[in-house]
Amino acid sequence: MPLVAAAVCPHPPLLVPEVAGAAASELDDLRAACDLAVRRLLAADPDAVVLLGVGPSTGPIRPPATGSLQPWGVDLDVPLIPGQPDRGAVLPLSLTVGAWLLARHAVRPAVAAVQVTADAGPVEVAALAEQVAAAGERVALLVLGDGSACRGEKAPGYDDQRALPYDKRVAAALAEADLDALRDLDAGLSGQLKVAGRASWQVLAEAARSSGGGWRGELLHDSAPYGVAYFVASWERA
Repeated sequence: MPLVAAAVCPHPPLLVPEVAGAAASELDDLRAACDLAVRRLLAADPDAVVLLGVGPSTGPIRPPATGSLQPWGVDLDVPLIPGQPDRGAVLPLSLTVGAWLLARHAVRPAVAAVQVTADAGPVEVAALAEQVAAAGERVALLVLGDGSACRGEKAPGYDDQRALPYDKRVAAALAEADLDALRDLDAGLSGQLKVAGRASWQVLAEAARSSGGGWRGELLHDSAPYGVAYFVASWERA
């Protein structure tokens, strides 16, 4: 029973108040939902917390590792492990935001990170899920990923009528801990809709399935304030 809990959060840099500046209050509800999901994750008393998000390659990122928000105009470094500022490997945006979310809480378990490419296929996803399951006897996953980026004319991917139905399917799957629905997300359509979370959600589904037993999910947040879908969910064993 390696996977004991999971939290799903988005990774927009605007989630960090220093990046959002005067607009920080616009994401207060999203930020609060993420904090609740992380608190629940840590309440499962895991031996290890694994951050999982999209990156330039697939596999673990060995500490020390640090992310930076300089590309978004803020001179702020975010170490993978709180209190260890050594730069080491470079965290992608998804794991930088994940590390920032985790650092807002008192974290006792070991912290690790894995990344997955946005276009990862089923074999790659399954292999990474096995690595995640081997991270400890009681593993908790903090999964970072955005939904479609095509929800309106001002969205990064402009407006696409397929985006809302896609996001509704993802929201329902996260709310119900529906492993099959997440595994069945189409990689081609996800790419067309500029979805940044598809591969990460599928690694979560594979890791949950390989851990056995039933799962109970709760959707804590679902919005698309800037034309990008943001979901926050909490999973625990049923």
